[in-house]
Amino acid sequence: MSWFLIIISFVFFLLRLPSLLEPHWYGDEGIYQAIGMSINNGSLLYKDIWDNKPPFLYLLYAIFRSDQFTVRFVSLIFGLLSVIVFFFLSKKLFSGPPGSTKVHFLTTTIFALLFGLPIVEGNIANAENFMLLPILITALLIFSMSSRKFKLFLAGILVSLAFLFKIVAVFDFLAFLTFFFILNLPLKFNVSLKKEKKFLVTFAQKAAPYIFGFLIPIFIVILFFLINGAIADLFKATFSSNVGYVGWKNKLIIPQGLLIVKSILLLTSIVFIAKKRELLDKKLIFILLWFVFSLFNAFFSERPYTHYLLVLIPSFSLMLGLLFWKNSFRRLIAALLVVSIVLVFKNFDFYKKTVVYYQNFTSFVLGAKSVSSYRAFFDKRTPIDYEIAMYIKSKIRKKDSIFVWGNNAQLYKMIERVPPGKYIVAYHITGYKDGLENTKEAVDSVKPRFIIIMPDQKPIPFALNRYSERFNINRVVIYESLF
Repeated sequence: MSWFLIIISFVFFLLRLPSLLEPHWYGDEGIYQAIGMSINNGSLLYKDIWDNKPPFLYLLYAIFRSDQFTVRFVSLIFGLLSVIVFFFLSKKLFSGPPGSTKVHFLTTTIFALLFGLPIVEGNIANAENFMLLPILITALLIFSMSSRKFKLFLAGILVSLAFLFKIVAVFDFLAFLTFFFILNLPLKFNVSLKKEKKFLVTFAQKAAPYIFGFLIPIFIVILFFLINGAIADLFKATFSSNVGYVGWKNKLIIPQGLLIVKSILLLTSIVFIAKKRELLDKKLIFILLWFVFSLFNAFFSERPYTHYLLVLIPSFSLMLGLLFWKNSFRRLIAALLVVSIVLVFKNFDFYKKTVVYYQNFTSFVLGAKSVSSYRAFFDKRTPIDYEIAMYIKSKIRKKDSIFVWGNNAQLYKMIERVPPGKYIVAYHITGYKDGLENTKEAVDSVKPRFIIIMPDQKPIPFALNRYSERFNINRVVIYESLF
């Protein structure tokens, strides 16, 4: 066991190692970096600087000063710990029957490879990379807790921390709560109002530590923003803006129609598992429930973004393990996996340059590839960003600021300057009602020395009377203030 953990952890480390040396190229990371710098500069999240996720991801970036290497290294550590926790969870789930005691080695290998490779963007320091660890510890606690109140309370706190990285962790919270509910259902459930009420009261008492543990960190965060006069901004960013985000692709005849269909399928799966609980092993119930909730999670917004699949990796790996674990539902599990895999490949864009990704890294480390060529591998415009940053850093003074009209938020970190306004990138500035007005007021107030206008953007909607064009790098126009 110890040798396996050492080897698989080392393999995971090697798979993630190239991510530490990646250039600044990923737009979302650029947004997180800009927000982290702004927080350290005294800005209040959501009120002064904006994005649509819960606060913990931005807080983490702020703690590590938005340094990409450091944050990626922390992501790697979270990943290593996730592999170790997953191993012990898998070992507990696949202990017996005879002949299947080695399944946890297979499932852990699958998990480590899928999470370590860039195929689903495990190399990027997105929220999913940090939320998997507390979710996995929660899973381990929930499955092994019997009815201990402290373990339930701790599990609730941990999954709440994951929720504060990204709200979709609520589906893991619900998956484990549903497992606890089904586990407490009597085998022969007599449907009568009196007995039903008694059962629900008893269950609520048993589940209370888990639910309260989940709510407490969220309450503390809400209280913080309430005290600082930003409660409306918090809810707008993390809730109301995400309603529109989810609704955009989920329309089917009616708004959210497709989401309703997916919810019905999820509910049907839960009812089926509950009805078959006499025939299903406790371990099988746990894995099946977690998988259907994770599948719902991945398809929740109906967007094709690769990193959404990271939340599916743990339960998917366990589902594959069920094919090699003695149970009477292998055919059903195999059918569910096949359908799920087809849907995933049909709806999501995978990273298609995984092999070349490692070749690019090796060539660069061995000196067979130039810095510019290495950077261009990730995005052809990445070397241009570095040229822009180098030019401006050679001209800028300590008190000077910049404004980027485009979606290259990473430029703020590369030049070590915070955005002038609440909204960081062009698609946020133009996508929100107060975006243009807020940004115009901020630009007029801050008077950035340099304005960088990226190509393939709509014309900048602000007057540049007090600016003069100074430099043009591959269609990127840099304006400098005249006074």
